[in-house]
Amino acid sequence: MSKNVIRHKSLEPRSPSEAEHEARDGGVQSVDRALSILETLAEDDEGYRLSDLAIRTGLSASTVHRLLATLESRRFVQFDRAESKWHVGVRSFTVGASFARRRNFSTQAIPYLRKLRDLTRETANLAVVDDEFIIVLTRMESREIMRSLTQVGGRVPMVTSGVGKAVLATYSDEDVGAVIRHHGMPRLTEKSIVRPSDLFKELEKIRKQGFALDDEEACMGLRCIAAVVYNDCAEPLAAISVSGMTSRLTNDRLTEIGQIVREVAGELTLALGGVMPKPG
Repeated sequence: MSKNVIRHKSLEPRSPSEAEHEARDGGVQSVDRALSILETLAEDDEGYRLSDLAIRTGLSASTVHRLLATLESRRFVQFDRAESKWHVGVRSFTVGASFARRRNFSTQAIPYLRKLRDLTRETANLAVVDDEFIIVLTRMESREIMRSLTQVGGRVPMVTSGVGKAVLATYSDEDVGAVIRHHGMPRLTEKSIVRPSDLFKELEKIRKQGFALDDEEACMGLRCIAAVVYNDCAEPLAAISVSGMTSRLTNDRLTEIGQIVREVAGELTLALGGVMPKPG
């Protein structure tokens, strides 16, 4: 008897509102999965095969293929038939570029990045914080041999980058602790800072000297020196940095370059109508 009741219930027609709710939930899930595919493709310029995308996203190959077909029709992804790999498409770039346009200080920052590049002979970067991650908006490439750790548009945890630490140094200890709880302190190299107490000591040092140093903490062989650009409320708007190989960013150059980065960050702050925070 109970079996009949259960069976009868499962066969009852759904009301229009129930059907609409399920369709809406399914649509949201599809959007979420499609965005997951785009984010995965953005991780590697070499592209991904269908099977690799399925593994990386945790979706079935058939689901990934269906979503890719839709994204391809809208030019958000493209397929390289020679290598059988999928890549980010031109529409993804177009949509993403609107973020940089909205952050209209990117164009105004170019002369200052060029100045920083020419003064230090190293790659100059402009980055912002987004959801407790650092995103590189633009850069002026060094004319020297350079290995870039993070590409334009790339995201890195705040605690693993010079730019991130420069911004964290403007936060309260409570806010820094929240970032650590949310994202942890990953050990990317043997020199990574992985203990909160060590990070707080480093942030205090940054506050005193006015610039931050990533000393091979994200990638062995690379250093980054960064300083904050402030808005009109004396709050962090962005940060600029120079990055280069340790063979060029030697110990005896760090203080000199740090002062240059800090000074150019101050100049850019004033050019954007920002206000430098009062000492202390």
